[in-house]
Amino acid sequence: MTPFDYQRPSSAADAVRTHAAAADARYLAGGQSLLPAMKQGLAAPGTLIDLARAGLAGITRTADHLTIGAMTRHAVVADSPEVRSACPALAALAEGIGDPAVRSRGTIGGSVALNDPAACWPAAVLALGATVHTDRRRIAADDFFKGLFETALEAGELIAALQFPLPRRAAYLKFPQPASRFALVGVCVAQGPAGVRVAVTGAGPGVLRVPAFEAALAAQWAPTALEDVAVEAEGLNTDLHASAAYRAHLVGVLARRAVALAA
Repeated sequence: MTPFDYQRPSSAADAVRTHAAAADARYLAGGQSLLPAMKQGLAAPGTLIDLARAGLAGITRTADHLTIGAMTRHAVVADSPEVRSACPALAALAEGIGDPAVRSRGTIGGSVALNDPAACWPAAVLALGATVHTDRRRIAADDFFKGLFETALEAGELIAALQFPLPRRAAYLKFPQPASRFALVGVCVAQGPAGVRVAVTGAGPGVLRVPAFEAALAAQWAPTALEDVAVEAEGLNTDLHASAAYRAHLVGVLARRAVALAA
């Protein structure tokens, strides 16, 4: 690990100002991905800006939305009575991330900002049609995720919170890689203000929607509606854990199970 400057601002505004004034700065949320990358020499920021005291954690609920601060830990989301009541799918998703140590340190904002192709949170953000609130603007989920580890965030832009419309029903299921607990495939299905949306993580180079599933479920919300809807393996990931064909099969299996769970 190369030497770096460490800053711990006391507000989000101070964090943004610190980033603007520093050379080669990176925000530090839970550090579950950034710190291992630094140890392996894959990342070498000149300045780390720790967001732990920036006032970005917390959960609030209104009649129509659930808002989760970017620095809210996975474990807090999993245990939150507000989340369990408003959208149980989000609590279940958070409870299935990593292990207790990862859930106690990792944050929702850090996961969304990194956009790991096998992370769980991007699937929920996309399927529920959430809005990403930053220090500069609001970004719709459909416009936020751009590809492999790529998002719409500009240099120095800081995620402040994620705002989820409350769905009529939703569920998330994943087939986890046994060691990392990342998703070989994860599927989030939701029926809410924006209609029926289905998002898949782990299968391709980034989180993606499945329009054929959405159309079938809009006509009939039932697992049987997806029985004759095929997922093409072309463009999906093949690695030592699973082939593209296997992942395509898992998308269908998990989607049907998630629909049954949500119903």
